[in-house]
Amino acid sequence: MENTIKWDTNLYDQKHDFVSRYGQDLLEYLQPQSGEKILDLGCGTGDLTNMIAWAGATVVGVDNSKEMIDVARKKYPSIEFFQMDARELKLPVIFDSIFSNAVLHWIPEKDIVIRKMHTHLKKDGKLVLEFGGKGNNQTMLNALRSTLRARGHHKNAEINFWYYPSIGEYACELEKQNFRVLRAEHFDRFTELKGENGLKDWFIMFAERFFKDISPEEKSEILDTIQNNLRATHYVNGKWYADYKRIRIVAVKE
Repeated sequence: MENTIKWDTNLYDQKHDFVSRYGQDLLEYLQPQSGEKILDLGCGTGDLTNMIAWAGATVVGVDNSKEMIDVARKKYPSIEFFQMDARELKLPVIFDSIFSNAVLHWIPEKDIVIRKMHTHLKKDGKLVLEFGGKGNNQTMLNALRSTLRARGHHKNAEINFWYYPSIGEYACELEKQNFRVLRAEHFDRFTELKGENGLKDWFIMFAERFFKDISPEEKSEILDTIQNNLRATHYVNGKWYADYKRIRIVAVKE
């Protein structure tokens, strides 16, 4: 299966470290214990993987991005990291828990990923997930698409590669594959972005696919327009914010 994203790991760690920072709260649901085997699915550059290891658990980090895995291995050489697509997950380990933060909205084939997670968990093993839910970044994406259309880039405006389900939809998908959902939340998280161009940096980091076949010069103009159009709603007290809506799930394998 194709992976078309090439991640800028410097931009990710320097300007988008909120991804792992907010993920720290999710560790309270995981509650890693000494001696447990835990999979961090979509580990990025490894910061949360390392926090899980601090608790004494044996943790393995997996990410589809070679760039992310290369950085994770340099930062945390004592942890095992593998470059691997979640849809093709195959490890010789059955885990006590699987943890995943800000990843699953990148993979529309949710049924495949759920099946892979089920296969790699022991009976009564725990699943702890957080990812973008229904309405995530909707205002920002509407502004992007309307700006692209205004410039004649109608095909680009129709690009859609994220999976933002409702809480009922995703809980149902888990139950279909023999998970019992213990906790499910869908909540707003107005998320601070770093720097004077924080909104533009967000689009550069996470929405690069929308700019296929658009020149760097026009891309810069489009980003300026979007940022100007969203200043009234997304720039508060000198800081940029993203209109995140997140789903948080805790489930066990039956």
